[in-house]
Amino acid sequence: MNSLLRHPFRAFCFFFTFIFFSISPELTSSYELLSTDLQKRYRQILLPNVTGPESIAFDCRGRGPYVGVSDGRILKWLGARRGWSEFAVTSPGRKRELCDGSTDPRMEQTCGRPLGLKFDNRTCELYIADAYFGLLKARRGGSGAAEQLAAGYGGIPFKLTNALDVDPLSGDVYFTDSSRFYERRDYIMAIARGDRSGRVMKYNRRTGKVTVLLSRLSFPNGLALSKDNSFLVIAETGKIQLLRFWVRGPRAGTTEVFAQLGRYPDNIKRNHKGEFWVALNSGRGSLQTEAVSYVAEDAIPWFTKDPVAIKYDPNGRVMEMMDGKYEKTFESVSEVAEFSQTLWIGSVTMPYLGKFKV
Repeated sequence: MNSLLRHPFRAFCFFFTFIFFSISPELTSSYELLSTDLQKRYRQILLPNVTGPESIAFDCRGRGPYVGVSDGRILKWLGARRGWSEFAVTSPGRKRELCDGSTDPRMEQTCGRPLGLKFDNRTCELYIADAYFGLLKARRGGSGAAEQLAAGYGGIPFKLTNALDVDPLSGDVYFTDSSRFYERRDYIMAIARGDRSGRVMKYNRRTGKVTVLLSRLSFPNGLALSKDNSFLVIAETGKIQLLRFWVRGPRAGTTEVFAQLGRYPDNIKRNHKGEFWVALNSGRGSLQTEAVSYVAEDAIPWFTKDPVAIKYDPNGRVMEMMDGKYEKTFESVSEVAEFSQTLWIGSVTMPYLGKFKV
């Protein structure tokens, strides 16, 4: 056992499996385990003395990944030989001597804490949701401080800007404001106290105006636009569920439950097929509560007790499930992004980015 703890990825094929089951309403007992060469296909990319690659993005040319980290920087991966390079920062007054390499949440208000990332593939500009500095945009090619597009609404600054997606038709940006009262460093308190001040917002690229699409949400977190651009899937973390909000078509402006979950959902990323990967920030660390334990035992299929991500089709039916087997490596999975036959696994706390070849 001590050997496995020292070398977690030697035992990866035993501890990290995809579970497949029927997408019909009734689950079956048949599922497939990945082959025994699993450990050969998984890698971790260490970060340069920082932590928390919360979200993952690839630019219009497929380069990257890009990640936002604990010291307020956006980093770009240049490959194994060249490593990470700085692409942009989110704090306009950021001081390197104070911020570079910081993992202290108390410094985030000064240094920035980028969370959601998404490129507009038409312009190759990177949009950023920073927990403290709102919605920003890094110019093509990066370098320097990103431009702040929206810092608040109705004269009141955002408290916890969290996730975003870009509408490829209009260039508008959908994003979540998780709470009007609690900052990121107090997010556990927001969930524990049942705060329902969260909102889903829309930034109009042409006018620069921000509007509220949904309000009175219980810690809205990740969100992703459907492949046909007709609806958003939104993680309502406080209620342990996913919502569908229609942005186009005859049902535009209406909301419905997309899926009920057994653990707190975090970020959502859509793949090229139109399927949604939902990260389940499992709560084995600071989010472990009796409520989560109860729901998990009641809702999680019998063959996996530690789901860290679920893939849904556009109709809300489960397609795949990722089982973390209670390994510390997957204690805090914030995002699963599928790109170029690879699953990239982000975390809000870990000092590395996971990479899994499928």
